[in-house]
Amino acid sequence: MSTLTSHPDPSDSQRLGGGANQTGARAYNDRLVLSLIRQSGPLPKAELARMTGLSAQTLTVIVKRLETEGLLVPTTPIRGRVGQPSVPYALNPRGALSFGVKIGRRSAEIVLSDFNGTILERSSLAYDFPTPADTVAFAQGEIARIRSMLSNEEALRIIGVGIAMPFDIWNWKDDAKTDAAVLDVWKGVDIEAEITAATGLFVVLANDATAACAAELMVSRQRHYTDFLYIYVGWFIGGGLVLGGSLYPGRRGNSAAIGSLPVTAGGDTYQALQIASLSTLDEATRAAFRSDEMLDRHLAEARSGGPLADWLDRSARAIAQIIASGAAMLDLQAACIDGAFPAPFRDVLIGRTAEAYDRLDRRGLSDIDIVPGRIGEDARALGAAILPILARHSRDSGVLLKPL
Repeated sequence: MSTLTSHPDPSDSQRLGGGANQTGARAYNDRLVLSLIRQSGPLPKAELARMTGLSAQTLTVIVKRLETEGLLVPTTPIRGRVGQPSVPYALNPRGALSFGVKIGRRSAEIVLSDFNGTILERSSLAYDFPTPADTVAFAQGEIARIRSMLSNEEALRIIGVGIAMPFDIWNWKDDAKTDAAVLDVWKGVDIEAEITAATGLFVVLANDATAACAAELMVSRQRHYTDFLYIYVGWFIGGGLVLGGSLYPGRRGNSAAIGSLPVTAGGDTYQALQIASLSTLDEATRAAFRSDEMLDRHLAEARSGGPLADWLDRSARAIAQIIASGAAMLDLQAACIDGAFPAPFRDVLIGRTAEAYDRLDRRGLSDIDIVPGRIGEDARALGAAILPILARHSRDSGVLLKPL
């Protein structure tokens, strides 16, 4: 399995490698303009020309084409002291729609996202263990249901389906109750091909934490950080990596596989997922995430000790070790922490992590900021929906050499 791999739709024309042709250069310029507007907000053509180094005439052609395709819309003109008013262009939220399928260890979720990363529709399925047949049937049924709610014009704006799931899901058996045979079935399943056949749509697959990182990058926009480690604490802890302002999935789509990193705790060595995962919390504490009152009580109790305090301390120490490893290897600017829990719990975990990081011997390491993620529990499903947008409409110099 590899991340950001895809099953193309029949309209994709294939060409062999070699230098960039005119079509590839045009696609790159289009993506560049869309990415700059996504990052900075509405921009006039003059500013886009300055930022890209393209001529004003070329930018006029690009913007007109993207407006005709429904991906950009003009906003209110800005009047200066002299000359014609400047017209900033923004992304058209309904210019592209995409589905996200999150396949987790305890539930699956389907969302429909607009071009700005706003969730328009959602549906979820709870289970003890995920099975390929049930997951594909759920995706097929819910995507068909949601598509039937759209107008003909909106339906034509659907650009694909993103899938976010743990890679090698059969390896992540969390307790003795797990029926290994249920998860082992996934070894022989090409879930991309299954969802493609079930929906007839362009499909992109990524590790679930990498997808969550994509959501953080595109929707939350940690704008002033171009290099950061993303840490997502779900049923199992996972991560993503942003380098040079772009998602870096790695050669096999498995970069920032922090759940597998060895960490020390109590004099012993464990994988990080054995320490800093929600699966290691008791059910009563996980249930507290669904009630503000219960969460407040649990956090108050955690200040004076108890099981939750122990989990927070052990997890914070493990995450601090992960951050130090990232800082040492990649000289990162920040570590962004998010998870499948409410913001107050996230903030307590970040505070404990920062304290644990400060206690480490960090001689020779550059300073690194430890900051909160902004999406929370929706990050993986929304990230899945963002994958087709990344594949179709985001800046990527590799488009010059890829099939178009």
